Amino acid sequence: MRTLRTLMTVVLAGAGLFGMAGTAVADSPSPGPSTSTDAESAAPTEAGTSFRTAAAIKPDQRATADASTGDYLYWVLPVDAGQRATVKAKVTLPQSARHGAATWQLDVYDGLRRHQACMYGARTRTAAQDTGSVELSCTLRTVRAWAEPWSNDPLPGSYYVRLTVVDLPKDDLGLPVHAEVDATTADTGGAHAVDGTLAAPLVPGASTATPQAEESTTPGEPAALGEPDGGWSSGGWSDRWLWTAAGGLLAALAGLAGYRFTRGSGRPSQVPPGA
Repeated sequence: MRTLRTLMTVVLAGAGLFGMAGTAVADSPSPGPSTSTDAESAAPTEAGTSFRTAAAIKPDQRATADASTGDYLYWVLPVDAGQRATVKAKVTLPQSARHGAATWQLDVYDGLRRHQACMYGARTRTAAQDTGSVELSCTLRTVRAWAEPWSNDPLPGSYYVRLTVVDLPKDDLGLPVHAEVDATTADTGGAHAVDGTLAAPLVPGASTATPQAEESTTPGEPAALGEPDGGWSSGGWSDRWLWTAAGGLLAALAGLAGYRFTRGSGRPSQVPPGA
């Protein structure tokens, strides 16, 4: 009886302390959501004209640019190991003064400026003379943490997006156009993980002693040319380790179950007790 009373006293005291803690937490003002400056969250409204002047964008960010027909438009974004990037572009064409059809093309290059093939998507499309816009898309292969030197596998680092017109009447050169580009990345998991990782992602200045990206940024901010918000992954950890550990555990349990099943009940019944 005394033990029951003591247990009830402890439970009631704990409930009272929990209620007081909950009231204190409820009464304390909750911190407001962190606000970012317009410069950090705003997407670029201009595009570069070469690899060196490519406008930096982030995944899930829509970049825009007003240009002339015939210009080469460049953007650059970071893609990490284990991610599969999809780049989409929309070009709004002038409604008047056009003399024929125009063929637009979307190209993606990795940090070594190697052209990357699209798994699927329409990277080249032709807009008729009376068409108001054209949409392009390209889904890349999954980025690998490491690859053989002779292979053309996509590696983590900066990826350059180039948008331009490749075929049109000469009289249409210089007409104003409006371009929109956005990119998304999806994590594919350990199914595409490989052993090994690069010493450094393939970004501008990675091979120099003092990268320009680090010199141009203030402390606490990611590099402008391609460090993801959460930083680059090491490439050594993936959910493949979990599947490997789970498989080893299941194999050990199966071995124990098989041993208990085949061992039997012990001493055979036909053998005399004194033998």
